[in-house]
Amino acid sequence: MATPDFILALRERVGTMPLWLSGVTACVHRETADGTQWLLARRADDGRWTSVTGIVDPGEHPADAAVREVAEESGVRVEMERLIWLDVTNPVMYDNGDETQYINFTFRCAHTGGEPHPADGENVEVRFFAEDALPEMTERDAAVLATAIRNQPECGLTQLPR
Repeated sequence: MATPDFILALRERVGTMPLWLSGVTACVHRETADGTQWLLARRADDGRWTSVTGIVDPGEHPADAAVREVAEESGVRVEMERLIWLDVTNPVMYDNGDETQYINFTFRCAHTGGEPHPADGENVEVRFFAEDALPEMTERDAAVLATAIRNQPECGLTQLPR
């Protein structure tokens, strides 16, 4: 996985101590004659299916980060619909000992073009799934996608399953 340059610079100063970062999740749908489909990516690091996720760059608006991450990771273009969830992740410990925790902005996005493919090496597979044929996901990832599927007008603020 490519670590953003700003994090590498921070790590030179703080070592592996916990970093509080901003992250995004993009739940991308497309409408077909057979119904709604959802874009999911199989992560290269642990093999699990998830919506597209990423780190917000310094000064970047989270919505712009979500659109950018979808393009970088899947080769798909999207239109931002709205913020659907705001939460804090569990602390994350990487294999190299680095620790992070994320305030995570989850967005519902509409597919506007492009065919999905693993575009940057962070994923081994990227594709659309029908709502009735979703792959197995973690409880948290499934709850995030279920929120996007329900498409309620309010933004969720309670803690997602950890």
